[in-house]
Amino acid sequence: MKNKKRVLHVVGGMNIGGTETMLVNLYRKVYKEIAFDFISYYEEEGYYDKEIIELGGNIIRLNSPKTIGLFKSIKELKNVIKGNYDIVHIHTLFNCGIGALAAFLGGAKIRISHAHTTLDTDNSFIKRIYIAIMRTLIKFFSTNYLACSNSAGKYLFGENIVKNNNYKVIPNYIAYEKFMNIKSDDGIRQELNIDKKDIIVGHVGRLIDAKNHSFLLDIVSEMINKNPNIKCILVGDGVLREQIEEKILKLNIQNNVYLLGIRDDVDKIMKEFDLFIMPSIYEGLGLVLLEAQVSIVPCLVSEAIQPEADLGVGLVKQLNLSDGIHKWAEEAEKIISNKNKNNINIAKAIKDKHYDLNSILDNLLSVYKFKLD
Repeated sequence: MKNKKRVLHVVGGMNIGGTETMLVNLYRKVYKEIAFDFISYYEEEGYYDKEIIELGGNIIRLNSPKTIGLFKSIKELKNVIKGNYDIVHIHTLFNCGIGALAAFLGGAKIRISHAHTTLDTDNSFIKRIYIAIMRTLIKFFSTNYLACSNSAGKYLFGENIVKNNNYKVIPNYIAYEKFMNIKSDDGIRQELNIDKKDIIVGHVGRLIDAKNHSFLLDIVSEMINKNPNIKCILVGDGVLREQIEEKILKLNIQNNVYLLGIRDDVDKIMKEFDLFIMPSIYEGLGLVLLEAQVSIVPCLVSEAIQPEADLGVGLVKQLNLSDGIHKWAEEAEKIISNKNKNNINIAKAIKDKHYDLNSILDNLLSVYKFKLD
């Protein structure tokens, strides 16, 4: 155990999300030879904390930069890194600049900034200044630049870094075998008393602005007005839960919409979806969209979804948010009525897109400059 190479991941907190799930999926595969430790800026226990500790990793809690200030935050992180870590992998959007500088000061030889999203809603003058400063820190103090998609890379790093030899796109890994091997068992229908003749429209994601649940509920409301057998399952939790609950009541669709919160059986739930709707305002890659396709669920998505997230098996239809509620509802109904799950080779599509574990691990370990036995 003492001979394990240790990698320090700098994240916000290890709760359920695309980036966090990907990191834990990877850790499950390499924990016998590599230890992943995680910086968390949350006081509360994260969803994955216990599992990480069981696998041999550590959760290191630090004060948020918002509470102690930029310079103290850099010093705290530097003190954790110094003498303990040669590899620091940072996943905190523009705060990657803070992490990269702290890693440099702490003596880490490999300092990775990793882009996971394509947009931030705050476009204020102060934020633009902050972005310029952070991009400069990222550029000078990172040794490697990773992104889940080219759009995410361009957003975090700018056009010049994307041309750098130390820049690489590594798609998010999903444990696709788990989703493929799950059989439909009507479990969620039985749990929620949803009839077999009812149609389930679903979404999985944090209840935050970026996921655009308000728009989704408007679509679902219009569909329900035409067909009361439409049911909507929302998996996930977040700061907007109360607002979403209020909107459900306002639209008078509370008998058709189920807010399930955080679940550990997403693979089973998703298998029961007749349609997955993802009207995101912005996304890095859209890990959950890959999971939906692996589950052979047709998907209706916004223009914010990156082309890399489409496996090319005919399950993804893209619309612009500006097309409006009526167009989205109409397209959703059309997809449901024409649903065809036959002759889709998901395993081949995953490998062709290099989303399989071996491809992603090979790429990541080459950045870490480490080989598994």
